[in-house]
Amino acid sequence: MSDPLKTPISITRTETPHARPADNALSFGKVFTDHMFIMNYNADKGWHDPRVVPYGKLSLDPATSVLHYGQAIFDGLKAFRGADGKIRLFRAQRHAERLNKSCAALCIPTLDVDLVRRSFEAIVGVDNEWVPSAPGTSLYVRPTIIATDVALGVHPATNYIYFVICSPVGAYYKEGVKPVRILASDKYVRAVKGGLGEAKTAANYAASLSGQQEAEDKGYTQVLWLDGVERKYIDEVGTMNIWMLIGDEVVTPPLEGTILDGVTRNSVMTLLNDWGYTVSERRITIDEVMQAGHDGTLREMWGTGTAAVVSPVGELGYKDDKVFIGNGGTGALTQRLYDHITGIQYGREADTHGWTSVVDVPAAAEKQIA
Repeated sequence: MSDPLKTPISITRTETPHARPADNALSFGKVFTDHMFIMNYNADKGWHDPRVVPYGKLSLDPATSVLHYGQAIFDGLKAFRGADGKIRLFRAQRHAERLNKSCAALCIPTLDVDLVRRSFEAIVGVDNEWVPSAPGTSLYVRPTIIATDVALGVHPATNYIYFVICSPVGAYYKEGVKPVRILASDKYVRAVKGGLGEAKTAANYAASLSGQQEAEDKGYTQVLWLDGVERKYIDEVGTMNIWMLIGDEVVTPPLEGTILDGVTRNSVMTLLNDWGYTVSERRITIDEVMQAGHDGTLREMWGTGTAAVVSPVGELGYKDDKVFIGNGGTGALTQRLYDHITGIQYGREADTHGWTSVVDVPAAAEKQIA
């Protein structure tokens, strides 16, 4: 068996590089870098031929299985350019491990974690000049796997493509790090136990669109998902994990198969424990949260995710009721978490947990990653 740490990654550079957008013009996921990482799988060779090539279109037969049966997973992480000029990936190892969890949920062959991590380093290294430097900006890295059998029939595929694309991004929300308005929905269901709720798969995001659209139509930024059975326990907010500071207790829903094991969630959990907070992973009803909002014990509420990092909630709506949290401002704990995590990401804060890895740009850009 070959050593994934020594498996060569070939590099073919583009002959038509694109102009990079100005940092102050960046939004989220609209512009992509000059290259992509790609690797193939079949039953005979397993995962093979890892390579960086010019960014380009994928050619798929109309009968390609992913188009009919949705066997597709992805993940997302970021690379940051610090004031010291170094480019850092945030928690690349854990993202690679989570990619495999999503693979297992959809019967996709898992990848060697070290090779996945190296794929991140390879593409960021080659496209290092695309990593923006303005505060709040970063390079979003999107690894994806799709099933590529050309046949109709509901069964796990035997051929797959793994690819990684990158996009220089600004702030995820146009409001920036300011409180958002969210609407709890007991009408739509995102996931149930025994389903795909804990995997990052295309199906989960398709299932969220109707609820998200209704929330936006009512003037809210995100939808707060309730459990799919009793429709009273809080699950997630939009594409993020949700947190509440009620009195002196920090509460977040437990990982019971319906919500994603967020990397930022894990980071926040670790920091709160470091700082001596009482953190409870427990089921909590929307009625309990609304009551806490009305009696003033709901001190702060925020979402966490790779794209937004930490997103404070200023207003929560449910049915014909609404509560305002912390006078609509960003809470002190929410702000502290955002400042500390972004400080680590940009190299301003000490990385005591070893969450970041510096991309070796000269090695990555000028030779094979070996």
